[in-house]
Amino acid sequence: MTDTDTPTTPAISAAAERLLGAHASGVPCAPVRDLIGTADEAYAVQAVLTGRWLADGRRLSGRKIGLTSRAVQDQLGVDSPDFGMLFADMAVPDGAEIPAGAVLQPRAEAEVALVLEDDLVHERHTVADLIRATAFALPAIEVVGSRVRDWDITLADTVADNASSGMYVLGTRPVPLKDVDLRLCGMVLERRGEQLSTGTGAACLGHPLNAALWLADTLARVGRPLRAGDTVLTGALGPVVPAAPGDVFEARIEGLGDVRAAFAKDES
Repeated sequence: MTDTDTPTTPAISAAAERLLGAHASGVPCAPVRDLIGTADEAYAVQAVLTGRWLADGRRLSGRKIGLTSRAVQDQLGVDSPDFGMLFADMAVPDGAEIPAGAVLQPRAEAEVALVLEDDLVHERHTVADLIRATAFALPAIEVVGSRVRDWDITLADTVADNASSGMYVLGTRPVPLKDVDLRLCGMVLERRGEQLSTGTGAACLGHPLNAALWLADTLARVGRPLRAGDTVLTGALGPVVPAAPGDVFEARIEGLGDVRAAFAKDES
């Protein structure tokens, strides 16, 4: 898997333009698996999108890890996670409203976020390397979205579509890793007091640090290592839930605190 070695082909360019059109118009598009089929091709599409957005002035703020649930991996026929880019304009302050239509077909999931204070540049890291490089953890809600109509996705579709990234909300109380057991921490995601999703850190590849370790090694191998200051969304701790205009979600993660994501009402 690489986002640098696969050459850009007419099919890769066409897939990128289809997804960019959905981003620009706010109208979901057809899947792109008719144009690409492999993970390498999908990451090449993602790289085209990333390059276009960086050229437009967007700033990278980190990475997200997807497909950390064994059930979702089985559904898509894969045996490893995937990753996408986080941009600074995707970050929403805790409790601030996400404008209607800002994320296509939005869904919410609770996660552990890690914020780095050192680079992770080795092709193979140890858990100690990762712990040493992490400044603190935060509770997070990732608002995933799909530019592909009706979430009709395969691995190629979601990877090409920046791993179905949308927006993300971080809590505001940083917690050192020594003060929390990320594997055993329980999570509850509620919508205005209604419990929708529960889980623990163990649901994320057995431990959120396992997911982050996979990401650090993968990105170093493709020449885009994690850097100091990056935020890493390590993957869902429980089932993802659909989001609608007017919804307010609160996630509570044991040892990390809480975080809220609010969706503006649709005024149309």
